[in-house]
Amino acid sequence: MNKAFKKDQDDNHEELENAPSPTAQSKNYITPQGFKRLQDELKHLLNIERPKVCETVAWAAGNGDRSENADYTYGKRRLREIDRRARFLTKQLEAAIVVDPLAITQRNQVMFGATVTISNEEGEEKIYSIVGVDEVDVVKGKISWCSPLGAALLKAQTGDTITYLTPKGKQEVEVLGIEYCQIL
Repeated sequence: MNKAFKKDQDDNHEELENAPSPTAQSKNYITPQGFKRLQDELKHLLNIERPKVCETVAWAAGNGDRSENADYTYGKRRLREIDRRARFLTKQLEAAIVVDPLAITQRNQVMFGATVTISNEEGEEKIYSIVGVDEVDVVKGKISWCSPLGAALLKAQTGDTITYLTPKGKQEVEVLGIEYCQIL
């Protein structure tokens, strides 16, 4: 492979790595459970996955010609991916502001960490937990506090009707209930 082309690829990766994270412009709120999940992922990458890949790369490098060695090439690529993810997780953990939903005292309005029951225009009830950007899982009902619906719900109280913008246009929901519990 031409070294000039390879250099351009590496420069592109550096640009992506040095780009500000999505949460760089705002606060990186996170629940204690979300913080622990990020810590666990980082520990797993650094203490289990990375050493295994390093071992494979060292073995593959000892086999001679590296230019046609798939184990070596894949291993080096996987090491870059692990290191990139580890840097990202480290930055996210350093910037994290841990907010425990159980410690919220003002429970009559939606704040970060609230679990909210809403009713949409069709009368369907849905339950969402307002979480940090690193914890989003729509299937489990976890939405980001800075998503359109999450942001619109902030500071709402039971009985309020909230309007927010979606790709389909404006949507209205009614807040039926607010609860502060441990988010799993």
